Amino acid sequence: MERIKVVGAGLAGCEAAWRLAEEGFSVELADIKPRSFTPAHSNADFAELVCSNSLKSNDVFGNACGLLKEEMRILGSLTMQAAGVSAVPAGGALAVDRGKFARFITEKIRSHGNITAVCAEAEEVPEAPCIIATGPLTAGALAQDIERVTGSALHFYDASAPIVAAESIDMSRAFAGGRYGKGGDDYINCPMTKEEYAAFYAALISAERADLHSFEKREIFEGCMPLEVMAARGEDTLRFGPFKPVGLRDGEGRSYYAVLQLRKENVQGSAYNLVGCQTNLKFGEQKRVFSLVPALKNAEFLRYGVMHRNTYINSPACLNADFSLKSAPGVFFAGQITGVEGYVESAASGILAAIHLSRSLRGKPRILPPAFTVCGALSRYIAEANTDFQPMNANYGLLGAAGTGIRDKKERYRYLSERALKYIREYNKDICQ
Repeated sequence: MERIKVVGAGLAGCEAAWRLAEEGFSVELADIKPRSFTPAHSNADFAELVCSNSLKSNDVFGNACGLLKEEMRILGSLTMQAAGVSAVPAGGALAVDRGKFARFITEKIRSHGNITAVCAEAEEVPEAPCIIATGPLTAGALAQDIERVTGSALHFYDASAPIVAAESIDMSRAFAGGRYGKGGDDYINCPMTKEEYAAFYAALISAERADLHSFEKREIFEGCMPLEVMAARGEDTLRFGPFKPVGLRDGEGRSYYAVLQLRKENVQGSAYNLVGCQTNLKFGEQKRVFSLVPALKNAEFLRYGVMHRNTYINSPACLNADFSLKSAPGVFFAGQITGVEGYVESAASGILAAIHLSRSLRGKPRILPPAFTVCGALSRYIAEANTDFQPMNANYGLLGAAGTGIRDKKERYRYLSERALKYIREYNKDICQ
């Protein structure tokens, strides 16, 4: 049987290689380690995490990332096996001993009889069948060849703004509409009085920022401007920039001192992006500061703003929902390069790409996970038409949280989680046939 090539031994690549090997396929897993390292890595083991709590919440019934991890356990995830043996006490989070975690996965990969791990730097996309899982720091000749194969330039986003759940926006303190009445109701406008803006501004400029890696410090600030850096230039800077109130009036014709605009993040309108609010604040600080905007007082943050080097393809234009190339169905991508954001999400995409490739090679139809599962929702997100495509974390908004009719958030999340687990168990049975 033809050997399958997997490029990249991060979480996505290791998951993909492991799944294929467990199903009896011969796999070649190529990675630059231990000969060299990306700027984000420091040891020779595969599946290296940058911090002990990178896997985030372990709450299956109240956190979408926790739910995704349970879906992965049902699908036989190697990442979840490693987390189980390397977990350290961390309350509701799934924190791990990073060294033990990476060693476990590396030993599993290197000792598997169907996997050949090679130290090599890929310079081009291999011939099918293959899976490219080279991560957010993909560069050089391989990046150029990926651009050629996908037919579009790779995206480099150094900053992104927070995203909030639509249902959590207080519309009694907001109004829909475009500037000067143009653009229909594409935007939700969150107005502030002079006093409210002053409180927001004071909190913003004094908020604690997240640390950046040294390589990110060299690259980020040339091409983007974090909101807090912009604000430090003067109290009125934001009012002449992203918070400009000019041309925005509510239904009664009232104008305001400052206005934060929200833009739809998906077709369903279940999530909204805070326009112009790219930031490097710590996550807790983002919630504290942006919640001072009256319409966002009780906002649920589906994704916080981040600032880091991230390379990803324009997946809606070139990938199918099974993570295969539209132009070459035997070539798959997995991990953050596809537009899923986060370690857990990346690992899940590796499992899914391997499942679809395996079924294809065995002459069976590719079956997408149900849309009501996090795996299925993320699969569809990366392939859904989107003119402003950006990486996305697991979140309940993707599962249709706004359409359940359940007002209590805890009950709503439990319902969504229980429904997802029911469907992923059925899916696991289907793909094993």
